[in-house]
Amino acid sequence: MTRAPRAVRLRGFRAGDAPALHAIFHRAVRDGTRSLYSPAERRAWSPAPAPPPWWAGRFRGQITVVALHDGAPCGFMTLGRDGHLDFAYVLPAFHGTGIAARLHDEILRRARRLGLRRLETEASLIGRRFFLKHGWSEGARIVHRFGDETLSAMRMSREV
Repeated sequence: MTRAPRAVRLRGFRAGDAPALHAIFHRAVRDGTRSLYSPAERRAWSPAPAPPPWWAGRFRGQITVVALHDGAPCGFMTLGRDGHLDFAYVLPAFHGTGIAARLHDEILRRARRLGLRRLETEASLIGRRFFLKHGWSEGARIVHRFGDETLSAMRMSREV
């Protein structure tokens, strides 16, 4: 793995971050999952570059850690207070640089501070690779439905 660029720092979610985080999500889905999902699946998963109306509200009540490169968001992870890791996305240009690992380490630190003992997620097939490398265990394969498309994912969990 390549080391994370020195200019990368982590911080918590701020009001106004939601559009930039959606842009990361959209590019990660559309460009970063090409090897495992079809064009139709990627379009169904993230249909438009603009965030849907409900997007900003999805961050309420969650712990969100944002990675910044040269001051601009380049990745993020979210954790519910119930131990559900909801979002884990990094811009494709930063895949393999260690940014996702830094975000993951920070999420684990915050989970420990909350007294959580176990984390769960529903990982995409590409996310599955990352989570397996970071101590997560596989559960059942699941299917998410987005309109007429179905996308395979994996239930995963990790002891904190």
